[in-house]
Amino acid sequence: MKVLLVNGSSHRNGCTFTALEEISIVLNKEGIKTEIFQLGNPEIRDCSGCQACRKLGKCVYDDVVNTFVAKAKEFDGFVFGTPVYYAHPSGRILSFLDRAFYSGSKAFAYKPAAAIASARRSGTTASFDVLNKYFTINNMPIISSNYWNNIHGHVAEEARKDMEGLQTMRNLARNMVWILKCIETGKKVGITPPEQEERIYTNFIR
Repeated sequence: MKVLLVNGSSHRNGCTFTALEEISIVLNKEGIKTEIFQLGNPEIRDCSGCQACRKLGKCVYDDVVNTFVAKAKEFDGFVFGTPVYYAHPSGRILSFLDRAFYSGSKAFAYKPAAAIASARRSGTTASFDVLNKYFTINNMPIISSNYWNNIHGHVAEEARKDMEGLQTMRNLARNMVWILKCIETGKKVGITPPEQEERIYTNFIR
Protein backbone atom coordinates (compact mmCIF):
# COMPACT_ATOMS: atom_id res chain seq x y z
CA MET A 1 0.00 0.00 0.00
CA LYS A 2 1.16 3.52 -0.83
CA VAL A 3 0.21 7.03 0.26
CA LEU A 4 0.98 10.16 -1.74
CA LEU A 5 1.51 13.32 0.31
CA VAL A 6 1.27 16.71 -1.40
CA ASN A 7 3.17 19.74 -0.14
CA GLY A 8 1.11 22.71 -1.32
CA SER A 9 3.68 25.21 -0.10
CA SER A 10 6.26 26.95 -2.26
CA HIS A 11 8.77 26.20 0.54
CA ARG A 12 10.07 22.68 0.05
CA ASN A 13 11.19 22.17 3.65
CA GLY A 14 8.98 24.52 5.64
CA CYS A 15 6.20 23.98 8.17
CA THR A 16 3.84 22.13 5.84
CA PHE A 17 6.62 19.74 4.84
CA THR A 18 7.48 19.20 8.52
CA ALA A 19 3.93 18.04 9.22
CA LEU A 20 3.86 15.79 6.16
CA GLU A 21 7.21 14.31 7.10
CA GLU A 22 5.89 13.41 10.57
CA ILE A 23 2.96 11.59 8.94
CA SER A 24 5.26 9.84 6.49
CA ILE A 25 7.52 8.52 9.25
CA VAL A 26 4.61 6.80 11.02
CA LEU A 27 3.21 5.40 7.77
CA ASN A 28 6.60 3.94 6.89
CA LYS A 29 6.91 2.32 10.32
CA GLU A 30 3.55 0.64 9.68
CA GLY A 31 4.70 -0.74 6.35
CA ILE A 32 3.03 1.88 4.15
CA LYS A 33 5.19 3.31 1.37
CA THR A 34 5.10 7.08 0.94
CA GLU A 35 6.14 9.82 -1.43
CA ILE A 36 6.01 13.56 -0.85
CA PHE A 37 4.98 15.42 -4.00
CA GLN A 38 6.35 18.96 -3.97
CA LEU A 39 4.37 21.65 -5.78
CA GLY A 40 7.27 24.06 -5.29
CA ASN A 41 7.08 27.54 -6.76
CA PRO A 42 6.58 27.25 -10.54
CA GLU A 43 3.42 28.93 -11.78
CA ILE A 44 0.29 26.75 -11.65
CA ARG A 45 -2.51 28.25 -13.66
CA ASP A 46 -6.10 27.89 -12.56
CA CYS A 47 -8.89 25.96 -14.26
CA SER A 48 -10.36 27.84 -17.21
CA GLY A 49 -13.51 25.69 -17.36
CA CYS A 50 -12.81 24.78 -20.98
CA GLN A 51 -14.04 21.18 -20.52
CA ALA A 52 -11.25 19.90 -22.77
CA CYS A 53 -10.29 17.30 -20.15
CA ARG A 54 -13.59 15.52 -20.79
CA LYS A 55 -12.37 14.70 -24.31
CA LEU A 56 -8.63 14.43 -23.68
CA GLY A 57 -8.76 12.46 -20.45
CA LYS A 58 -6.32 14.94 -18.93
CA CYS A 59 -5.99 18.67 -18.41
CA VAL A 60 -5.32 20.66 -21.57
CA TYR A 61 -2.59 22.55 -19.73
CA ASP A 62 0.14 19.92 -19.60
CA ASP A 63 2.05 20.66 -16.43
CA VAL A 64 2.50 19.35 -12.88
CA VAL A 65 -1.23 18.62 -12.58
CA ASN A 66 -1.16 15.93 -15.28
CA THR A 67 2.03 14.51 -13.80
CA PHE A 68 0.34 14.23 -10.43
CA VAL A 69 -2.91 12.67 -11.69
CA ALA A 70 -0.98 10.02 -13.62
CA LYS A 71 1.01 9.21 -10.49
CA ALA A 72 -2.07 9.25 -8.23
CA LYS A 73 -3.57 6.28 -10.07
CA GLU A 74 -0.94 4.05 -8.46
CA PHE A 75 -1.56 5.21 -4.86
CA ASP A 76 -4.05 4.02 -2.26
CA GLY A 77 -4.41 7.15 -0.12
CA PHE A 78 -3.55 10.84 -0.04
CA VAL A 79 -2.60 13.66 2.30
CA PHE A 80 -2.85 17.22 1.00
CA GLY A 81 -1.04 19.93 2.94
CA THR A 82 -1.31 23.69 2.66
CA PRO A 83 0.12 26.74 4.37
CA VAL A 84 -2.39 29.37 5.45
CA TYR A 85 -2.55 32.61 3.47
CA TYR A 86 -5.10 35.16 4.72
CA ALA A 87 -7.02 32.45 6.63
CA HIS A 88 -7.28 30.40 3.45
CA PRO A 89 -5.31 27.67 1.61
CA SER A 90 -2.60 28.81 -0.77
CA GLY A 91 -3.81 29.84 -4.21
CA ARG A 92 -1.24 27.39 -5.55
CA ILE A 93 -2.85 24.31 -4.07
CA LEU A 94 -6.38 25.47 -4.90
CA SER A 95 -5.56 25.93 -8.58
CA PHE A 96 -3.80 22.58 -8.48
CA LEU A 97 -6.71 20.75 -6.84
CA ASP A 98 -9.37 22.38 -9.01
CA ARG A 99 -7.70 21.03 -12.11
CA ALA A 100 -6.56 17.70 -10.67
CA PHE A 101 -9.97 16.74 -9.30
CA TYR A 102 -11.90 17.99 -12.31
CA SER A 103 -9.73 16.28 -14.90
CA GLY A 104 -8.72 13.19 -12.93
CA SER A 105 -11.41 12.45 -10.37
CA LYS A 106 -11.32 8.69 -11.07
CA ALA A 107 -7.75 8.54 -9.74
CA PHE A 108 -9.00 9.59 -6.30
CA ALA A 109 -12.50 8.15 -5.90
CA TYR A 110 -13.00 5.74 -2.97
CA LYS A 111 -9.46 6.28 -1.71
CA PRO A 112 -8.97 7.78 1.78
CA ALA A 113 -7.63 11.32 2.02
CA ALA A 114 -6.61 13.79 4.68
CA ALA A 115 -6.05 17.53 4.67
CA ILE A 116 -3.56 19.33 6.89
CA ALA A 117 -2.89 23.04 7.36
CA SER A 118 0.05 24.94 8.81
CA ALA A 119 0.00 28.51 10.05
CA ARG A 120 1.96 30.92 12.18
CA ARG A 121 -1.13 31.60 14.27
CA SER A 122 -4.68 31.34 12.89
CA GLY A 123 -6.74 30.44 9.84
CA THR A 124 -6.01 26.73 9.96
CA THR A 125 -9.54 25.44 10.51
CA ALA A 126 -10.92 27.51 7.63
CA SER A 127 -8.18 26.20 5.34
CA PHE A 128 -8.73 22.65 6.57
CA ASP A 129 -12.43 22.96 5.76
CA VAL A 130 -11.77 24.13 2.19
CA LEU A 131 -9.51 21.19 1.34
CA ASN A 132 -11.94 18.64 2.77
CA LYS A 133 -14.58 19.76 0.28
CA TYR A 134 -12.58 18.22 -2.58
CA PHE A 135 -12.82 14.82 -0.89
CA THR A 136 -16.50 14.99 -0.02
CA ILE A 137 -17.50 15.69 -3.63
CA ASN A 138 -15.54 12.68 -4.88
CA ASN A 139 -16.60 9.69 -2.73
CA MET A 140 -13.40 9.75 -0.65
CA PRO A 141 -13.29 8.62 3.00
CA ILE A 142 -11.85 11.45 5.10
CA ILE A 143 -9.10 10.68 7.61
CA SER A 144 -9.33 12.62 10.84
CA SER A 145 -7.23 12.76 13.99
CA ASN A 146 -7.83 13.52 17.67
CA TYR A 147 -7.88 17.25 16.85
CA TRP A 148 -8.16 19.29 13.67
CA ASN A 149 -5.26 18.42 11.38
CA ASN A 150 -3.25 21.58 12.04
CA ILE A 151 0.28 22.53 13.00
CA HIS A 152 1.66 25.91 14.03
CA GLY A 153 4.92 27.70 13.40
CA HIS A 154 6.38 30.45 11.26
CA VAL A 155 9.36 28.34 10.20
CA ALA A 156 10.07 24.61 10.30
CA GLU A 157 12.06 24.87 13.53
CA GLU A 158 9.02 26.34 15.27
CA ALA A 159 6.67 23.71 13.82
CA ARG A 160 8.92 21.02 15.29
CA LYS A 161 8.25 22.54 18.73
CA ASP A 162 4.48 22.21 18.35
CA MET A 163 4.21 18.95 20.25
CA GLU A 164 0.42 18.83 20.04
CA GLY A 165 0.46 19.51 16.30
CA LEU A 166 3.03 16.78 15.69
CA GLN A 167 1.02 14.33 17.79
CA THR A 168 -2.07 15.20 15.74
CA MET A 169 -0.13 14.30 12.59
CA ARG A 170 1.01 10.98 14.04
CA ASN A 171 -2.53 10.05 15.08
CA LEU A 172 -3.75 11.00 11.62
CA ALA A 173 -1.16 8.65 10.14
CA ARG A 174 -2.27 5.78 12.38
CA ASN A 175 -5.89 6.36 11.39
CA MET A 176 -4.86 6.32 7.73
CA VAL A 177 -3.13 2.97 8.26
CA TRP A 178 -6.22 1.55 9.95
CA ILE A 179 -8.57 2.60 7.14
CA LEU A 180 -6.19 1.39 4.42
CA LYS A 181 -5.94 -2.02 6.10
CA CYS A 182 -9.71 -2.20 6.49
CA ILE A 183 -10.17 -1.46 2.79
CA GLU A 184 -7.51 -4.01 1.84
CA THR A 185 -9.12 -6.67 4.03
CA GLY A 186 -12.51 -5.88 2.55
CA LYS A 187 -11.21 -6.39 -0.98
CA LYS A 188 -9.97 -9.85 -0.05
CA VAL A 189 -13.48 -10.94 0.91
CA GLY A 190 -15.17 -9.34 -2.06
CA ILE A 191 -16.25 -5.99 -0.62
CA THR A 192 -15.96 -3.40 -3.39
CA PRO A 193 -16.93 0.29 -3.67
CA PRO A 194 -20.66 0.87 -4.08
CA GLU A 195 -22.12 1.23 -7.53
CA GLN A 196 -23.01 4.83 -8.24
CA GLU A 197 -26.24 6.03 -9.77
CA GLU A 198 -25.98 8.02 -12.98
CA ARG A 199 -25.27 11.61 -12.01
CA ILE A 200 -28.30 13.92 -11.86
CA TYR A 201 -27.74 17.63 -12.48
CA THR A 202 -30.49 19.93 -11.29
CA ASN A 203 -30.52 23.43 -12.75
CA PHE A 204 -33.02 25.79 -11.15
CA ILE A 205 -32.29 28.73 -13.42
CA ARG A 206 -33.34 28.21 -17.05
